[in-house]
Amino acid sequence: MASLRNARMVITGRGGPEVLQWVEDDLPTPGPGQVRVKVIATGVAYADILMRHGLYPVSQAFPFAPGYDIVGDIDALGDGVTGFALGQRVAALTMIGGYSRYLLVPAAHLVPVADNLDPAEAVSLVLNYVTAYQMIHRVAKLREGQSFLIHGAGGGVGTAALQLGKIAGLRMFGTASKSKLELVSALGATPIDYRADNFLDRIRQLVPDGLNAVLDSVGDKTRTDSYRCLRRGGYLVCFGVSSAVEKGKLSAALGFAWLGMMKLVPDGKHPVWFNVKWLRDAHPDWFREDLSKLFAMLAARQIQPVIAARMPLREAARANELLEKAQVSGKIILLCQE
Repeated sequence: MASLRNARMVITGRGGPEVLQWVEDDLPTPGPGQVRVKVIATGVAYADILMRHGLYPVSQAFPFAPGYDIVGDIDALGDGVTGFALGQRVAALTMIGGYSRYLLVPAAHLVPVADNLDPAEAVSLVLNYVTAYQMIHRVAKLREGQSFLIHGAGGGVGTAALQLGKIAGLRMFGTASKSKLELVSALGATPIDYRADNFLDRIRQLVPDGLNAVLDSVGDKTRTDSYRCLRRGGYLVCFGVSSAVEKGKLSAALGFAWLGMMKLVPDGKHPVWFNVKWLRDAHPDWFREDLSKLFAMLAARQIQPVIAARMPLREAARANELLEKAQVSGKIILLCQE
């Protein structure tokens, strides 16, 4: 019988979706403390697009497989791994590597997944919902009745934040393109057409005292006005730089300098940078606790991920193109065993 082979979609160099190529190679062997996961589903994230353009801080040289989050079944155990079993369903935040049929993951990064959860819905929680949950509850620490604005409200993190914000009893506002405004409204937020309206003017009309938080994934184009939307004590939580692709350069470094400068302004506002992997590495117990809580909410149908499409792994280039052109609402899932 022929031995099993691995398959991956790898970024071969900087460029558009066409630089994603299908490669096959030998199955990786788990080392001490690692497991091999047979990946069922992985999400397509905007970070994947930034990586393709060389605009994301990763130490991996081309070629490599992107893929920030996975759900799959443990296929092999490395030496010293305890607490997990062959065939057990697990999730992990990987940052890279998820566009693969098989992947090595440190056992310390795994979170168990109930077998009765849809893998595509479950993987939607690993990056997007944990990001939204931690920005709302761990960073901005929003309480019932408080308010926030999220940019890109029709996207994966945006729809997650609106669902979680509604559960928390928050007053919500979301910027989106015209085609996504109905979805934003249906999720309980006041929609703002970012092309037709000035979001700062709209917020000042609707919330004269200012917001408790703004969750900003855009970067240079929105950061200053997002800060101006805040009331004293409010949080500007920057978690992305989608404007970097438009400008063709990494603006994150400039963003860090801007945030550092604004922290010196004595106005009582709190500008912060959020990265889910950085917080996972600093507080792995928080990540496991928050993701486990979200899995329980999914099982109870308190949340329902907005899935734009389920596509075979081989169609990763097309999936990247759809996301880069903002042609989808919610999250695109790649099914790795089809």
